[in-house]
Amino acid sequence: MKQKIFVALMAVLVLSGVAHAQDLSHLEAALAADPDSLRAASEYRMAVIQAKEYDRAIAFFEKLVADHPRSANAWLNFGYAYVDKIPAAGSITQVLLANDALKQFSKSIEIRKSWLNLFTRGNSYLYWPKVFGRAPLGVADLEEAVALARKDPKPKKVYARSFIALGDGYWKTDQPEKAKAVWQEGLKLFPGDAQLQARLSRDGDDLTTYVNDQLDSSKRVDTDLKPLVDES
Repeated sequence: MKQKIFVALMAVLVLSGVAHAQDLSHLEAALAADPDSLRAASEYRMAVIQAKEYDRAIAFFEKLVADHPRSANAWLNFGYAYVDKIPAAGSITQVLLANDALKQFSKSIEIRKSWLNLFTRGNSYLYWPKVFGRAPLGVADLEEAVALARKDPKPKKVYARSFIALGDGYWKTDQPEKAKAVWQEGLKLFPGDAQLQARLSRDGDDLTTYVNDQLDSSKRVDTDLKPLVDES
C-alpha cells in the first residue's frame, strides 16, 4: 500500500515538473519507511536532480544508512547520490565525490553482493583517468557482474550494460581482443543493443575516442534504476 501511494505521489510530481523542498520531504519519508527499495530511492534521486538538491540528498542517505546499516541498497544509493552531484561540481570536487561514491558502493558489496552493486562499482572505476590505475579494479568487478548475468536463466535487458562496461574496461586496459569478444557475446544475448553495435562498428583510434567520450566524467551518468526494477 505504501509503495502504491509513493508511486502515485511521484507521478504527480513528475507530471507537474515540480520537485521542491516540501515534495522531497514526502519522498524522503516514503524511502525512510522502505530503505531497501530500489524504486523508491531511484525516484527520490531523480527528483533531487531536478531540484538540484544534491547536498540534501547526500545528508539524507548518510542518515538513512546510519539508521539501517545492513541495507545494501541504501548504501548503494548513498553512493549514487554522490555520483548525481558530480556534473554540478568543479573538477577537484568531482574527484572527491567519485571517491566517496566508491566507498559507499564498496560497503554495499560488503553487505550483500549483487549484479547491480558489482556493475555499479566496476563501471565507476572506469570513469577515472587511466593514470589512477583503477580500470583493472573495474574489470575485476565487471567480470563478476557478467558471470552473474550469464547464470541467469532469463537474462534481463539491463544486463547488457555489464557486457558494455566490461568491454570498455578491457579496451581501457589494452585488451582489445577481449573487449570485442565480450561486446560480441553481449550483442548475441541482446540483439539490436545500440551501444554494443556502436562499439563493434568502430576500431582503433575511432573506438578509443568513442569509449573515452562515453566515460567522460563531466557528463551526467544515467543512475535511474527504474529499468532494472521494472524487469524484475
